[in-house]
Amino acid sequence: MRPKVLFVSRERIRLPLEEAQKRKWDAVSEVIEPLVLAAAPSGGQGRDERFRLAGPTRPRLLDGPLYYVRLPRRIARELRAVRPDAALVQGVHELAAFLLARRVVGAGTCAILDVQGDWHEATRLYGSPLRRLLSPFNDLLAPAMVRRADAVRTVSKQTTALVRAVGVEPAATFPSYVDAEAFLREAPLPLPERPRVTFVGVLERIKAFDTLEAAWRTAAPRVPGAALTIVGRGSMAPAAARLVADLPDSVEWVERLPAEGVARAMDESWVVALPSRSEGLPRVAIEACCRGRAVVGGDRAGTPDVVQHGVNGLLVDPDDPAALADALVRILSDRDYAQQLGNAARTTGEAWAPTPAEYAERMLALVRSVLAG
Repeated sequence: MRPKVLFVSRERIRLPLEEAQKRKWDAVSEVIEPLVLAAAPSGGQGRDERFRLAGPTRPRLLDGPLYYVRLPRRIARELRAVRPDAALVQGVHELAAFLLARRVVGAGTCAILDVQGDWHEATRLYGSPLRRLLSPFNDLLAPAMVRRADAVRTVSKQTTALVRAVGVEPAATFPSYVDAEAFLREAPLPLPERPRVTFVGVLERIKAFDTLEAAWRTAAPRVPGAALTIVGRGSMAPAAARLVADLPDSVEWVERLPAEGVARAMDESWVVALPSRSEGLPRVAIEACCRGRAVVGGDRAGTPDVVQHGVNGLLVDPDDPAALADALVRILSDRDYAQQLGNAARTTGEAWAPTPAEYAERMLALVRSVLAG
């Protein structure tokens, strides 16, 4: 029998599922009976047979706090109705809500904490600066939740080190799902005529978008005709709007693209910029590698697991706009060098990207090992 697993996260999921998400959850549903508690984007559908999605609330400033206030009740409802064998809970704050709900209901569901990034950064590098006031509380909560989980799954060397630092050995370590099919389906295309860099990610400090904004202002004049494509949204959207207004001939910005659209944007580039200050495992870097594109990444956390300096990309200090500008100019000024890095990147992408079935089997093995004690 397939084990029943409750997945809990703050991820925003759009229904009906896009192809990338559909491939993932269809594969998982072959071996696990999933029920997903997560969030829905504005205007998105909130419920089907596999998903229970909470829509955004107004005012937007209260959306996050209200999500977590209501989460224990939502979890308790599903624990009573579904009686899952295990729960895969993405994030320490979500785990706190789960443990409260489990205690209230008296359920025996195993709690597997899914550590996909550095919990120290949750209140420091996202959203409003007011979140930083919660950092002392967050720094106390996170280690306690890691220790109270029935098991922990990590995604990279960095996240494994974080967990071991509080005295816990992960039950399993394997990458997060990457929709390799959309990025590996076709052979990499030749580099386009126009040198271009693409950024894909949330427009937040954690992705060092502030560093990229400053870097591009100095890099663009050094490579005549070069362009920057921005794909994403977030609290730093005004910075993206300023770049478009100030450099209309060299900056394009779109808030959202499906996986196939992201792959096309990478195909139209020479290099993908991911100068993040923190990454559990850099999904965008893996996707870029799958498309045979070099990556300029931050030299911290999980990015060096994927990006090898001088081999498939370049690594820079995410707090150094000048270094980022130099790295972008280095690649955008030399087509042969960009192609050399991109060729090596394709090999990296093929090695890092499991199929949906492989990802599902790893998830099943994790759940079974935890249930077996």
